[in-house]
Amino acid sequence: MAAKDIEPLADPSERALLDYARKLTLAPGSVRAADVEALRAAGWDDAAILSAAQVVAYFNWVNRLADGLGVELEPDLA
Repeated sequence: MAAKDIEPLADPSERALLDYARKLTLAPGSVRAADVEALRAAGWDDAAILSAAQVVAYFNWVNRLADGLGVELEPDLA
């Protein structure tokens, strides 16, 4: 299932987290304190926000590292 198929199923709290993850992935320099405040307003506490940011950042780093080194996907994952 593609992300576009999953996102309409998200509740408002999950939607806020998905929006934050997308912004952190696609435009990390544009993330502002207001983005973190929106997560708090949606019910996320600081520990959950930190965990989410770490997971998003880690996967972005791993994917960029693999792409930068020319790592090929395993045939069954391509």
